[in-house]
Amino acid sequence: MKVFFMIIFTSQLFTSQGQDCQSGEEVLNALRQVQKLLSAHETSFLQSLRSLRKKLSLLQNSTVKHNKFNTDKSTVSDCPPPEALANGRILGNVFKFGHEVHFLCSSGFQLMGPETRVCLDSQNWSGAQPSCKFVDTTVNNDASASISASSSSPSHPPASVSTHVRASRCIEFLDSTHCTCEQGYSISSHNSTLCRDIDECELFRLTRPGRLCLHTCVNTAGSFHCECPAGYSLGRDSRSCHVLSRCVNTFGGHRCVDVDCPRIRNATYSKTSPLRCDRNPCIQGDNACFQAPVSINFHFMSVVSNMSTPTILFRLSAARILGDTLRFGLLGNWGVQHFTVQRSGRLTGQLVLVNSVQGPATLKVDIEMSEMERRVLLGRYVTKVTLFVSPYNF
Repeated sequence: MKVFFMIIFTSQLFTSQGQDCQSGEEVLNALRQVQKLLSAHETSFLQSLRSLRKKLSLLQNSTVKHNKFNTDKSTVSDCPPPEALANGRILGNVFKFGHEVHFLCSSGFQLMGPETRVCLDSQNWSGAQPSCKFVDTTVNNDASASISASSSSPSHPPASVSTHVRASRCIEFLDSTHCTCEQGYSISSHNSTLCRDIDECELFRLTRPGRLCLHTCVNTAGSFHCECPAGYSLGRDSRSCHVLSRCVNTFGGHRCVDVDCPRIRNATYSKTSPLRCDRNPCIQGDNACFQAPVSINFHFMSVVSNMSTPTILFRLSAARILGDTLRFGLLGNWGVQHFTVQRSGRLTGQLVLVNSVQGPATLKVDIEMSEMERRVLLGRYVTKVTLFVSPYNF
C-alpha cells in the first residue's frame, strides 16, 4: 500500500510540474526526494518483516515445547500411595517417578524389609512392602560415630561435629544420584552427602495429636526413648508409665505393694491401668487361651482387728452382660475359711467376711465372675482382693 501510494504521489507531482513547465533540474530534485522517501519506507518494511518472522519462530518453538511437555506428562503417572506401615510411619509424601519414600518403625519394633522404596516408571514401587516386627529388647542408646569436619563438603561445613550426623549412602539411578540414610536419619537439607538425626520427639509434637511418651521423650542419635518420673516404671510398650508400688493407708500405718500382671499359662496380659490387667488377643482356635480370665482387677482394703462378722467388705458388679447367666464364686482355696461370696442382684455379687481376724494379718482372696450362655462359658473376670488387718481394734 505504501509503494502504490508513492507511485500515485509521484504521478501527481509530474503532472503538476508538467503543467507549470518546470525545469529539468527541478524534476531531478523531485525524483531524488521521492527516491529517498521510497528507500526509507523500504527499510522500515524490511525491519517489520524481520520482526514478524522472529515472532512467528518464537511462537512455533513455544508450541512445540508445550506439546512435548503435555506428551511427557501424560505418559508418566504417579505411583499409588504406599501401604500404611503398622507400628511405624512413612517419611516422604511425593509419589512421582524417581522419588523415594522411607520407612521408620516405632520404638520397640524392628524394620523387616527395605528401608527405602523408589517410584518406578512402571507406576510401581521398587522392592517389597516392609513391616515392623516387635522386639522385646531395651532401646539401643549407643551413640553413633561422629563425622569429622574434614569429611564434610568444603562448601557446606557442619555447624558443629555431632553424633547426630553421619554420612549418607548414595547410588546412581537414571543418570542421577540418589542418597539414603539409615533408620532414624534423614538427608540434610544443605548437603545430600550427610544424614541428620530425626528428632522423633519434636516431629511427633508438630505433626500428630497426643503424646509420643506419657511423661518425657528423650531424643537420641537415630532413635528416641521415653522416661518416667521417680516412683514409676516404663511400661511394656516403652511409652507409658506405671506406678512401681501401690500404697494403701491402713489403721495405724500404711502398706505399699507392687501391682504386676500375673503369669498365666497359655495367655499373656497387658497392664491397662494401675489396678487392671487385660488379656491379649487369643489366636483363633486356642481354647486354652480363651479359658483364661478376660481381665484381672486388683482391690486393696484395710480393716481393724477382730471386726464383727458377718460384714460385707466388697461389692462386684457387671456393667453389661452378653450371656444369659452370671455366676459369682471364690477362686481356689485362698480365704475360704474367712470369706464367702453372695449374689446381691442380677448383675452384682458381694464379698462377705464370715470370721473375725486377729491382726496384724494380711488376707488374700480371688473372686471369679463367670458369664455363661446356655451353659457355655463366654468369659471369666477375676478380682484379686487383699485385706490388711490392723493390729488394733480401733
